[in-house]
Amino acid sequence: MLRRLSDFAPALRSVGGGLTISGGEPMVQLAFTRRIFAGAKEMGLHTAIETSGFLGDRADDAFLSVVDLVLLDIKSSDPDTYRRVTGRDIAPTLRFAERLASINKPVWVRFTLVPGATDDPANVEGIARFVAPMKNVEWVEVQPFHQMGSFKWKAIGLDYKHDDTPPASRELVSRVIGQFQDAGCRVR
Repeated sequence: MLRRLSDFAPALRSVGGGLTISGGEPMVQLAFTRRIFAGAKEMGLHTAIETSGFLGDRADDAFLSVVDLVLLDIKSSDPDTYRRVTGRDIAPTLRFAERLASINKPVWVRFTLVPGATDDPANVEGIARFVAPMKNVEWVEVQPFHQMGSFKWKAIGLDYKHDDTPPASRELVSRVIGQFQDAGCRVR
């Protein structure tokens, strides 16, 4: 993989690009991800990881030293909503976010706005209040839910639980962006 990446490294460097590893969850294969990032850093590339932060306790200082940016998904501030949406506990994600703040690791928080699931004003307010004081959070990215991937679930024969979920309206997206702005977050 690093040999292939080296073919593209000059072009990526010339446009200020780099390497982002996403998943699933890239911290499931922490040693592999670290080796790839270390190689990318040797090539002078920017590195980013897209993660839920659930496995953040596994990321040691050596791993974080080769990561330039963390794209951190925080889907809810409410533990019950978070569990309903992700099937997981929210605490590991919040611990990871706090650790990243303590070492001033650059973060873009990504919030998936799902009508009827994550759109409650109190939920958004909770995330905004949690994130706003973190000086390392460069952006909050509101990602409106859409139906573009529903065909994949059907193609592999899995039950798609959001079949009846409407896309987020412009008004809803505007309200949520406003909530993050009002809390003092840079949001897009």
